[in-house]
Amino acid sequence: MTTGTAAFRAARDYLLAHSEDYDTASAGFAWPALDEFNWALDWFDVIAEGNDAPALWIVEEDGAEQRFSFAEMSRRSSQVANWLRAQGVERGDRIVLMLGNQVELWDTILAVMKLGAVLIPATPLLGPADAADRVARGGAKHVIATSAAAAKFESVDATKIAVGDAVEGWLNFHEAYSGNVGFEAKKPTRATDTLLLYFTSGTTARPKLVEHTHQSYPVGHLSTMYWIGLRPGDVHLNISSPGWAKHAWSNVFAPWNAQACVFIYNYTRFDAGRLMAEMQRCGVTSFCAPPTVWRMLIQSDLTALRTPPRLVVGAGEPLNPEVIDQVAKAWGVTIRDGFGQTETTVQVANTPGQPVKPGSMGRPVPGFTIELIDPLTGEPAEEGEICVQLEPRPTGLMVGYHGDATLTAERMAGGYYHTGDVASRDEDGYITYVGRTDDVFKASDYRISPFELESVLIEHEAVVEAAVVPSPDPLRLAVPKAYVVLAEGWEASESTAQTIFAYAREHMPPYARIRRLEFADLPKTISGKIRRVELRAAEQEKHADPENRPEGEFTG
Repeated sequence: MTTGTAAFRAARDYLLAHSEDYDTASAGFAWPALDEFNWALDWFDVIAEGNDAPALWIVEEDGAEQRFSFAEMSRRSSQVANWLRAQGVERGDRIVLMLGNQVELWDTILAVMKLGAVLIPATPLLGPADAADRVARGGAKHVIATSAAAAKFESVDATKIAVGDAVEGWLNFHEAYSGNVGFEAKKPTRATDTLLLYFTSGTTARPKLVEHTHQSYPVGHLSTMYWIGLRPGDVHLNISSPGWAKHAWSNVFAPWNAQACVFIYNYTRFDAGRLMAEMQRCGVTSFCAPPTVWRMLIQSDLTALRTPPRLVVGAGEPLNPEVIDQVAKAWGVTIRDGFGQTETTVQVANTPGQPVKPGSMGRPVPGFTIELIDPLTGEPAEEGEICVQLEPRPTGLMVGYHGDATLTAERMAGGYYHTGDVASRDEDGYITYVGRTDDVFKASDYRISPFELESVLIEHEAVVEAAVVPSPDPLRLAVPKAYVVLAEGWEASESTAQTIFAYAREHMPPYARIRRLEFADLPKTISGKIRRVELRAAEQEKHADPENRPEGEFTG
């Protein structure tokens, strides 16, 4: 066992030992001090030796399934690493990886880590222009993609490796599995070496390129493991698309840090009943899903899942209290929010065994010191921007924005990493999300949090999803407008709109009440986050002439 392995294991074991004792965990946890560390070699291969427990379990929509042990994943990834090396992949080379939830994805992640190369994950949902942009902006020398996605990289100058059917001009990935199962690194990996370049989802601007190291994500996700509450032997289901940071959070690092099994149910169209049937059959013990999935689940009969997971969490965007309440009534467990970003691991969370306050996303997790900074004064406040203290610097924080020193300096100014999110803190230290700094707006000089109004709206039986944005108004400067996705059985009509307005009048303060409403699908990033920036821009255009009422808009 290397020094790095021992230090990592000690930090992990401390969190496991105090998994439901927040005060002790927070007071005593210290990030491991690492010099040389390669998570795939110094952690995964170590725990995989002779270990036949399941590490990866993939169930397909047609009922087919595959299970791979830790030992098998170690051997497979070493074969892939040796083969990639033979194809010219060297330490530091950048590789765009575009695969679905298939075993080759995990084989490649581990293999590239072992080689000391750099991964640039890309969702299969990208089009040709975005795929080419990932290669160009990431400086990638190699592309590993499914055969079906090969056409997206037609214009790209790189070594191309196809997973699946043979593609002319591409190397065949499956030749890797006939190679040597023993891998030897040519030289040690520094913990500070670059491992990942992640493109953000781009909810408010062009996607940024986030740089993470061999310690900032693999080791940093000890905080994510602690938030979820994972233990050795757990079967963990996280619904997330490959290519996004949340996939690495909960489908790679957090579960394998805990020696838990990553469980995948691959579906083409979401079916709540089928999902719960597979969770029941396969004994899923912990479940993480984004708010969109949780909102679809509560439209179904949650009691169909007779043995609910022991642990349920939500991430990606804040969860509305109504969703949490319905799941608690049906399953007897409380969904615990967690807050983090592509730039970080989990920073703030409701951790196991602690009281959960309605609407709050919890307290700073062990290893993170959080301040709320007033953007006007730059001083700590009870409400302000969520900022991560840099002294001491938490391991689970990015190096910076690759190729953008100016933006990195802005976000790391004043001894803090500035998240761009606003929250409030109560007398017990619980932090409640208010909104993105770009999303919070004023109406009649009152500050409006879109998230708070959206939380009220989805409590109405007609509303599945809602997004609130400022709509120009000559008198109040702006008024809150809701874009609403209706539940099945409701008609997009004046009558439905007035029913929702009546509910809003009853449950919202007068200054914050929804004044305008439109039924429409919500624009989202390909990772599923609502692009309020598009809706705000649309409102400016629709109300350029204050005398005209836009078609399809209702007022109340």
